[in-house]
Amino acid sequence: MDLPEQARRLSELYDDVLSGNPEAADPRPLVAASWERSLAAAVDPELDAPPLILDHQLVEDLREHHPLRAVLPVLRQTLTSIADEASHIMIITDAQGTILWREGAADVKRQADRIALSEGAVWSEDQIGTNGMGTTLAVGQPVQIHSAEHLVRRIHEWTCAAAPVHDPDTGKLLGAVDVSGPLRTVHPAMVALVTAAAQLAEGQLRVRMAAADEMLRARNMRHLMALGGAPGALLTPTGRVLAVQPLEWLPNRLVVPEGADRIDLGDGREGLIERLDEGFLLRMPGRPGLRTRPSLRLRLLGSDQPAAVVGGREIGLTLRRAEVLALLLLHPSGLTAEQLMLQLYGDEGNPTTVRAEMHRLRNLLGGGVLDTKPYRIIADVTGDATDVQTAIRAGDLRTALDLYAGPLLVRSDAPALRAERDELDATLRRAVLDADDPELLWRFAQTSTGAEDREIFETLAADLPTHDPRRPAVAARLTRLAD
Repeated sequence: MDLPEQARRLSELYDDVLSGNPEAADPRPLVAASWERSLAAAVDPELDAPPLILDHQLVEDLREHHPLRAVLPVLRQTLTSIADEASHIMIITDAQGTILWREGAADVKRQADRIALSEGAVWSEDQIGTNGMGTTLAVGQPVQIHSAEHLVRRIHEWTCAAAPVHDPDTGKLLGAVDVSGPLRTVHPAMVALVTAAAQLAEGQLRVRMAAADEMLRARNMRHLMALGGAPGALLTPTGRVLAVQPLEWLPNRLVVPEGADRIDLGDGREGLIERLDEGFLLRMPGRPGLRTRPSLRLRLLGSDQPAAVVGGREIGLTLRRAEVLALLLLHPSGLTAEQLMLQLYGDEGNPTTVRAEMHRLRNLLGGGVLDTKPYRIIADVTGDATDVQTAIRAGDLRTALDLYAGPLLVRSDAPALRAERDELDATLRRAVLDADDPELLWRFAQTSTGAEDREIFETLAADLPTHDPRRPAVAARLTRLAD
């Protein structure tokens, strides 16, 4: 790899794109999208230093209480010696991009200090533009950013690779693991290295979580046993179900609102919550003969995992189960197994497969949600896709855009859902274009659907005021979409 030549080409591309050269080539899609986010956040490419550096005592407090503190040994063992040998530094951030720990070669740390690549500095995209740590936190996946792929010019002499670390309990983003160094130290294996380190950290957190679960059970089972034969459950502080008596279906997790003393179990029953020193004790009533209908909320739009919320319980859905529920949401009067088969698979499907999937879905969601003959939703159901449709019909495009997280089940190839997806996207797009409102256009342009729509950005370029700070981002995207 000719590093000087690669850096020169990236620098030329950088100058062409940011100067608005209509003949400029496109950066990598990952980098192009990050530049646009950064420019939209008003990051100056000529910025001298990160605009936000936290007080030392605040950084100490963040370190003291951060979950990644517990896995520092495994990260040091995995990365620090390699970073030293390769003239890199290892960096660990929190979910906001604040650098909490930095270790590695002393001479590289001295160079890093010149650009405030040091503890306490905030390297999120909206503060310092495209960079390994900030971009991996923004996209939730491992990245490598090299030379002039950084938005801020003074970072062009650096290369970095980073990977996100998630909480195995809640799935929330905890921070990022990053390896950075001068340009000459670039190596394609760095992405694999930081990815492996992040996975090891998550594995260690998972082991610690399992041990904590066992200790919580051992110390608190007496509370559950004290209920005698009455139904109850032991929950972790985050709502995961650790033990149930007598054995009956419950989801893996229940949502316990702050300060709540009652929670909806999603099947017409209400449970009583008692806070323990560790976690919660849930008291469950017996199953009543006549139940009120549970509530069901379906989240089917965008690239995140689709989910069903039954009462207060959130349940992640596989693609196939989300497809089934989407079709039943869109057909409230119900569908037979044969009709579902055709909508999902076309002529090559098998009704038996549909019936088996419906059986699993009914067990997953609990009683009072789905009915048979025909298959239909009998819970009080709402969904983001149908709410967007309703808002568009009512002319309330702001609400429609608030709800529109992206295309309907974007990974689905089911014939009926492809048609529904295309119709929803086209209807919202046309309504936004016809509204003649730059703010609505800009909001639609930030969605995954609008982000690749040349007409949307051409209309924005024509309608935004001359000095609007979003114009550079619009120009950069039009350059990329021009080819």
